[in-house]
Amino acid sequence: MEFDVVIIGGGPSGLSAAIKLKQLASQNNSELSVCLVEKGGEIGAHILSGAVLEPRALNELIPEWAELGAPLNTPVTKDHFVFLSRKSHYKLPTPPQMNNDGNYIISLGVFCRWLAERAENLGVEIYPGFAAAEVLFDEKGSVRGIATNDLGVGKDGKPTENYMQGMELIGRQTIFAEGCRGHLTKELFKRFNLREGKDPQTFALGIKELWDIDKEKSKPGTVFHSVGWPLPSDTYGGSFLYHLSDNQVAVGYVVGLDYKNPFLSPFEEFQRFKKHPSICSIFEGGRRVSYGARALNEGGFQSIPKLTFPGGCLVGCTAGFLNVPKIKGTHTAMKSGMLAAEAVFEAVMQNTTETTSYEARLQSSWLWKELYKVRNIRPSFSRGFLAGMIYSAFDTFILRGNAPWTFKHHEDHVQLKEARFCKKIEYPKPDNIISFDKNSSVYLSSTNHEENQPSHLQLIDQEAPIKINLKKYDSPEQRYCPAGVYEIVHSEDSSEPYLQINAQNCVHCKTCDIKDPTQNIMWVTPEGGGGPNYPNM
Repeated sequence: MEFDVVIIGGGPSGLSAAIKLKQLASQNNSELSVCLVEKGGEIGAHILSGAVLEPRALNELIPEWAELGAPLNTPVTKDHFVFLSRKSHYKLPTPPQMNNDGNYIISLGVFCRWLAERAENLGVEIYPGFAAAEVLFDEKGSVRGIATNDLGVGKDGKPTENYMQGMELIGRQTIFAEGCRGHLTKELFKRFNLREGKDPQTFALGIKELWDIDKEKSKPGTVFHSVGWPLPSDTYGGSFLYHLSDNQVAVGYVVGLDYKNPFLSPFEEFQRFKKHPSICSIFEGGRRVSYGARALNEGGFQSIPKLTFPGGCLVGCTAGFLNVPKIKGTHTAMKSGMLAAEAVFEAVMQNTTETTSYEARLQSSWLWKELYKVRNIRPSFSRGFLAGMIYSAFDTFILRGNAPWTFKHHEDHVQLKEARFCKKIEYPKPDNIISFDKNSSVYLSSTNHEENQPSHLQLIDQEAPIKINLKKYDSPEQRYCPAGVYEIVHSEDSSEPYLQINAQNCVHCKTCDIKDPTQNIMWVTPEGGGGPNYPNM
């Protein structure tokens, strides 16, 4: 199937790019065919975020969004930022970047479904349930589109009776909007050397639950963030708690994946957080209704790769546009998609292979200025929590983001210390009222994969999980995975333990692909439609 533009990913950046392309075509009385593929079973099925939306990019893209029924129903009314000790809490001044006046608490999945309706009304062809599995190149080495994966392939790699060959989607331009740690984007990084001269990307794992709570405890519009307990002082992270309408609360925890102790479990830290004396009363008498997890980019300005290559470009979180101090990435993802659309439209009209104006448009936009101003805040925490807080205040209030220096990032997977140098962390057992285990949590994510298919979690070296990860780091994949995918099994038939991969549990967070100390785990796309099925996360 041939199109003018093929877009990979149905998140806010890909959908914004699709809408903007169609708007430009209409304004210029041009015909432009646009196709968007999404690996989730429906738009929004794999989308997970806090989320508080700053509507700046939306105002530019669809100024009449309120009249069109955009699902921005809960304006922020109060901001709270606190430091937690083990048994108490202390209110902190809210940093200006975290001021949410004029913002909205939303479900990003519901918002993306609304954007998809706008895109389809403009003529965009959207294909959910189709996973982009391969980048296609022409004889000159330019990107010419993607191929979706073959369906009905068994665990043995052979076609089953349900076999159906994948499709080639050919585009004059291809926009990659895969989200954080896109597996096709990783290939593009290497093939076109897009990371040359750039800092490595650094990541965090975000874990989220949605709760129905007692009506008298509901405070729609209230935003709460915390730092401190239960994380140790050398680990970056914190919580969010957002009161939505209909007596619902979105609660989550974010842990920087540059943590050093292999015994740390982000999932268990989240469960501990909910038991804090200042927090747990919110959930008492309530009911947990959904669960999910997703890695997020935290590198910011200095980690943005080269964004263009012959035949395509990168947008949104696949490129790393999250504003970490602001704790927001939807507005920046949307803006990058809109700017890319302008450059792609220009390239298609001029019949050129590279969207050369994209980066220039980006660098003259408010998005570039916004990320530049906060570039030093996240890396300052590599020196510890106290040093990071002091420097962040100095950078924000005194230097106002205009420091004559730029701090560097490091690769997350090299940060783990060997287990023998670290203290084990004893986590309390779940009470199944406020705190829970991984299996019951994954159940609430509605995760499912066709069982008879090749594992989408692939080991480069089959021996490394035991010879290196187990012996040196006590198998940290058992703890950094928030879905119970990795399990060390001691078999009665053998004296040697082995790593069991429960790929059926995978919520597509990509943490294993990022944090594995030898980069031995490769996440590749499973059959389209597999994975979590978030209704309103």
